[in-house]
Amino acid sequence: MMSSQLPPRRTILVSGEVKPAQMDQIRAAIPGADCRYYGQPSDLELHAAEAEVVAGRLTPEGFARASKLRWIHSWAAGPDAAIFPELIDSPVILTCCKGNGAIPLAEHAMMLMLMLNRGALRWLKSQAERRWEHFPHPELNGLTCGIIGLGHSGQDLALKAKAFHMRVIGMRRSDRPAPNVDELFPRERLPDFLAQSDFVVVTAPRTPETVGMLGEAEFRAMKPSAYYICFSRGGIADDSALLRALREGWIAGAGLDAHAQEPLPPESPFWTLPNTIVTPHNGASTPFTRQRGIDIFIDNLKRYAAGQQLVNVVDKLAGY
Repeated sequence: MMSSQLPPRRTILVSGEVKPAQMDQIRAAIPGADCRYYGQPSDLELHAAEAEVVAGRLTPEGFARASKLRWIHSWAAGPDAAIFPELIDSPVILTCCKGNGAIPLAEHAMMLMLMLNRGALRWLKSQAERRWEHFPHPELNGLTCGIIGLGHSGQDLALKAKAFHMRVIGMRRSDRPAPNVDELFPRERLPDFLAQSDFVVVTAPRTPETVGMLGEAEFRAMKPSAYYICFSRGGIADDSALLRALREGWIAGAGLDAHAQEPLPPESPFWTLPNTIVTPHNGASTPFTRQRGIDIFIDNLKRYAAGQQLVNVVDKLAGY
């Protein structure tokens, strides 16, 4: 529990994509606070020494000046890029917007699954050529969706996959059951998990434990008819192994919203693979996602003012 004995005039500095009406909501959540908005994070950093709370991103240099800082809120659901050694070693609390993009991310995954399963790229090519091409295609019905990571977006995807009459299997760090998941696999059964999946969907955060967890052996363990989809973080799959898997037919294709290098360079071979759909890491780029993030911060501001436990507290060592 956090102490309620706080200074009467708290200074809260905010940066990022926050609209004036949303700033009004933030100010209303903690009356009497000195709550300021800065369009650029660099402008916020000039005043970091005054901040008790920062909503946005701080560099290690700005953090070093923030001697009064007690809490940083990240607008990201996966705040791994905002974590640095000085923050880890400090008592400053880090929270995030985990869960705010679960609904659109799960929708994005379903869109990619449907497009890949039905050969939508072939339809789009025919449309561009004004060519009437009628061809048979599969269904999602009865296929197995394997979800790596069963947080908010993974669980929402499980619900949506069930609505398409799919079998759902999952993998997570804990053995805690998840709704709409038919079977839960531990990490040591990863080859079996991959072999059973018609779609392998990565929703897990990028951490030291997950980086590179899918390499050549893992892609070779998948069915030649299976698809790989990633919308959380790139780098969980080894790009060179994934590229070979797609080029050489170890797997049928991929839907990639998250990439190891972002923006994806124009020279990247992933752009031109005929069996791959590339989107620019904006599966959750909806106004509702941003507002849900604002709502999470507002709820935490009220908790903070009342000396209550915050939600979405990040384990700074684990990275999420």
